[in-house]
Amino acid sequence: MHNKRSCVLLADRHHGLRDGVRGLLETKFETVFMVADEASLLEGAARLMPAVVVIDLSLSAGDLGGLLARASARAPGAKILLLSVHDEATVAESGLRAGADAVVLKRSLASDLMTAVDAVLAGERYLSPGIAR
Repeated sequence: MHNKRSCVLLADRHHGLRDGVRGLLETKFETVFMVADEASLLEGAARLMPAVVVIDLSLSAGDLGGLLARASARAPGAKILLLSVHDEATVAESGLRAGADAVVLKRSLASDLMTAVDAVLAGERYLSPGIAR
């Protein structure tokens, strides 16, 4: 018996970053699906029903609440992790208010991503320690 979950959906425009994040996620998930835009994110969420959806904040195009609501509606029960280059508390708070279960700083992915995944899968919220408070 193995402890890997079935799948995670990763949405980020930056190819190099996606590959690095995929490598981390593959330690916990059997399959990591990668997309680079909102339309593919929403289609993938509906089709795959992932346990976790990892979304780059830059995909929101100024409508974070709408994007997270659409993603949640297509993959009910999926945990949503938001990736951000912004370490301001207001950005993290708006992400959590919009429906994210975790906010992870891109500069801290290596140390924070899998801790965040474990936390949200355990029903907890998570904020990268580097986020200004």
